Amino acid sequence: MQPEHSVELNEQNFQQILESSMQTPVLIHFWAPMSQESIAVMPALQQLSQQYGNAVTLALLNCEEQQGLAQQFGVQTLPTIALFKNGQAVDGMGGPQTIEAIQDMLGKHLASQEELQLGQAFKLVEEGEYQAALPTLLALLEHFNSNGQIKLHIAQCYIETQAFDQAEAVLSEILMQDQDSKYKELIAKLELHKQAGSSPEIQALEEKYNADPSNNSLALELAIQYSQVSRQEEALDILMAALLKDLNAQDGQIKKTMMDILSALGQGNPVAGKYRRQLYSLLY
Repeated sequence: MQPEHSVELNEQNFQQILESSMQTPVLIHFWAPMSQESIAVMPALQQLSQQYGNAVTLALLNCEEQQGLAQQFGVQTLPTIALFKNGQAVDGMGGPQTIEAIQDMLGKHLASQEELQLGQAFKLVEEGEYQAALPTLLALLEHFNSNGQIKLHIAQCYIETQAFDQAEAVLSEILMQDQDSKYKELIAKLELHKQAGSSPEIQALEEKYNADPSNNSLALELAIQYSQVSRQEEALDILMAALLKDLNAQDGQIKKTMMDILSALGQGNPVAGKYRRQLYSLLY
């Protein structure tokens, strides 16, 4: 039975499939109904090809139905696995093989699963899907030994999702050799954010609030001002401090303002996640 994510090779399409290996490597599985070993490995091959996504094409050649093609490829034993790149066979294995052995063979010629995931995450960042890209980038950072380019993409995601403190922390770890034009652009964005968020009005409010931090009216006013200049984490911090003392502070306005800010940040925002958990622990 042909796996779902594969193409069946025949006289009509085999040349086209081989030519397609100029763009995407093609893994050909030579099999036959009489060979139980070749049938048994098919589900694992399908799963493996799914893991590689669009990075490899799985092609099946039924040697009983396509004897001419099998002879043309020089197949002498079943199952046989052959990997084609740029129209040429670059590796192969004859006889029953474990899926681990096949995966090791592919690993010599194809990008690793982590490299594929990283490429997809970088593409999400390019498309502006910052919240979708961030979890993958964070998960892969250690695997790639805290790669500078990954850190820069993480910082970009933080800035674009208004997690400015996290962005600043990540950028402070960027080594000199990675401080390229992208790094300078992100630093400039942070500076603009700081300048925009420190108006005389806000500075005056900060002085009043610092002198009287228990004043919930001042806390609410300052938090609103912070949120309007994208200083969301500082706004949420002030509001949470008030709610820890009185869950119904300012007749519920502080709680409502906090929930409005969390809602505006979205479900995937790391800052929102942090304060949403704190708020839920108070509510429930």
